[in-house]
Amino acid sequence: MDPNRYRFRVVWRLAAPARAVYAALEDVRSYPLWWPEIREVRPTGDETGEVVVRALLPYRLVIGLETRRRDPVAGVLEVAMHGDLNGWSRFTVTPDDGGGAGSRVLFEEDTRPGRPLLRRLALPLHPLFRANHAVMMRRGRRGLTAHLTAGGRTSFR
Repeated sequence: MDPNRYRFRVVWRLAAPARAVYAALEDVRSYPLWWPEIREVRPTGDETGEVVVRALLPYRLVIGLETRRRDPVAGVLEVAMHGDLNGWSRFTVTPDDGGGAGSRVLFEEDTRPGRPLLRRLALPLHPLFRANHAVMMRRGRRGLTAHLTAGGRTSFR
């Protein structure tokens, strides 16, 4: 096992239509309004930007993002990441198989720390890094649910 490689796979089930969920996830600039760990979004170009992330552990990450795939028909949003984390992440939004108006969001990520200190701490702190990510994803699901329920007007600040 490579302690510097992190693979995540998380499923969110939301009571909102897939089209609305996709639109909210596509609007990266609005993430700080509903996702507490996304502290800031800085566009750097039409298909690039940076996000500042801070969850429970006492460090912040600055991650450069570059759009690799944006496919509303397939419900796929994928970015390449560089900076404090290197790799990729992807949201795939589909109608929920339950037959209702809900949606299923699959989040996948394959990443490695770009910061030397995080690479050195990877082995002893691997479980904490994974737990930190799990908390961030739970809070993201909760925040997105509230944001969609409020018609895109939810703010934590």
